[in-house]
Amino acid sequence: MEIAIIGAGNVGSALGKGWARTGHRISYGVSDTGDSKYRARTEAIKVGSVSEVVEEVSVVVLAVPFASLEAVLASAGDLSGRMVIDVTNPLRMGSKGLELSMGFSQSAGEYVASLAPRASVFKTLNQVGYELMEDTTGYPVKPIMFVAGDDELRKPTVMELVSDLGFDAVDAGGLAASRLLEPFGTLWIHLAVNRKLGRDNAFAYLRHGRTIL
Repeated sequence: MEIAIIGAGNVGSALGKGWARTGHRISYGVSDTGDSKYRARTEAIKVGSVSEVVEEVSVVVLAVPFASLEAVLASAGDLSGRMVIDVTNPLRMGSKGLELSMGFSQSAGEYVASLAPRASVFKTLNQVGYELMEDTTGYPVKPIMFVAGDDELRKPTVMELVSDLGFDAVDAGGLAASRLLEPFGTLWIHLAVNRKLGRDNAFAYLRHGRTIL
């Protein structure tokens, strides 16, 4: 599948490497196409502007800071008919460190949908650090990754993409469930950073009488 990843930092490059290993064709959309560091992205078939890389793909992945979403989506242009995977968490710095900036009446996923109303928006891949996005091996069971989105016809495709990275993909329901998944992602950050449990930890989802290997 052709996947355009917007952002080629830690998260974007980890996702690109993970998907490239399973045969997907990766393009990166970046703000400065002349930056030499992007030429090291050997998993990419193309590095270009945001508008260039989204032009001929069906899947667009938003791997940029939450504060950049509005500008990024404006530069992407019309995303009608595309699957947009939002991996962001709406974080801000509070008095006690990183905290969510929204969540009760809106989520980052729903915010993306309001900016790209003719796209099929999904929230996922926001619940672990980038290290696990690139390599999910070495755990006794598959790390969990919830997926939220309203387009039931296209959700299986997104679930398969998440599974291709080695996650146990679980349907969390409609896009409004992003209000639950984003605090879940913040819990991982809290445990990894504030509680110093390490960035190589992951959550698992266990079914009674069944093991996910």
